[in-house]
Amino acid sequence: QVQVVESGGGSVQAGGSLRLSCVASKYTMFHDACMAWFLQAPGKEREGVAAIDGFGNTKYADSVKGRFTVSHSNADNTLTLQMSGLRPEDTAMYYCAAARYGTCSHEVFLDTSKYTYWGQGTQVTVSP
Repeated sequence: QVQVVESGGGSVQAGGSLRLSCVASKYTMFHDACMAWFLQAPGKEREGVAAIDGFGNTKYADSVKGRFTVSHSNADNTLTLQMSGLRPEDTAMYYCAAARYGTCSHEVFLDTSKYTYWGQGTQVTVSP
């Protein structure tokens, strides 16, 4: 069974950086596969942050463009979210997710409904 595990969360001051990592066991980033990062603040719905497919095509939420970078390493089978210029409003639980094979054959999605395998989340807290 696919297992998704995130790591790298923590507390940082505004303007700082964090690097989140995610490993999905028994999952391969084929060209039509995709993985993504989502965030959920208390009392709010889960929102897409960044996604990437097996070709390296990416999609970002407008709020993080230019600040966050998503990447995937086939060598380590690790999904990474490099976060820079962090803001207090970035504070949330960050979740890693993987989609069923074939989901991203035509485009990359940032919709929760497109993803099947989910991690437990890692907390990111940005103080002013």
